[in-house]
Amino acid sequence: MPSGRFAMNPIAAILPESRILLGLEAGSKKRLLEEAGLLIEATSGIDRLLVFDTLLAREKLGSTGLGHGVAIPHSRISGLKEAVGAFIRLADPLDFDAPDGKPVSLVFALLAPTEPVEPSLQILALLAGAFDERSFRDQLSAAPNAAAARALLANIG
Repeated sequence: MPSGRFAMNPIAAILPESRILLGLEAGSKKRLLEEAGLLIEATSGIDRLLVFDTLLAREKLGSTGLGHGVAIPHSRISGLKEAVGAFIRLADPLDFDAPDGKPVSLVFALLAPTEPVEPSLQILALLAGAFDERSFRDQLSAAPNAAAARALLANIG
């Protein structure tokens, strides 16, 4: 459950409709992370290379693929004031070294400040819990547009 510090659901607070991209044809994990960087830069001003480099560095520590066709690439960025989220639904699933071996098509990129840690851990827990539910994944996979996808994501929790 969201803590009292959030005026709204924490996912809704970090994910404007402008940071949702449906039907991306990425072709590789690196290309996906580059596109996440471009999307975040265009909507938040955070440098796309910084986004790419930090997300890629985190992937090198271990895959952020959760299984069930979902990945949550995430990283911490020094100087960031609040978490930033982006959601990408891929046109064609990508290998993401997920624990179940299944390719990924639903991707939530999360950038978080280095401090405090608790809000970003809460966001990761909310996302992981929601993505664990097949009905939620199915609804998100079928969302006809960014507004519908955001409505689903904004109501997690």
